[in-house]
Amino acid sequence: MHLHGAPTPCMGECAAPLIQAVVAYAGVSRAYLFELRVPAGTTVEGAIAASGAYSVIAELAGQTLDVGIFGRSCSLQDPVRDGDRIEIYRPLTADPKLARRRRVAVKG
Repeated sequence: MHLHGAPTPCMGECAAPLIQAVVAYAGVSRAYLFELRVPAGTTVEGAIAASGAYSVIAELAGQTLDVGIFGRSCSLQDPVRDGDRIEIYRPLTADPKLARRRRVAVKG
């Protein structure tokens, strides 16, 4: 018989339930998708580290990452929810305003 509030054999020792997430990165020449299961409460940064993306994608090493979940910008410290797609964004290679001015100038 289990008494409400009484310690269970698992109390303090059981891991948090696992949730599913995907880490996505679109590199210049290839896209990467890492499907993983992480403990509930894992941060975006923790999920990226757990995915192995840092060791597989050399261009991420030493970078300050710009990230989002399902296309919405978020912090590396935000918690991951079950089913989230964490996206790692590449830095812009051109200033969007400058690129637009150039296109307009070419069209005349």
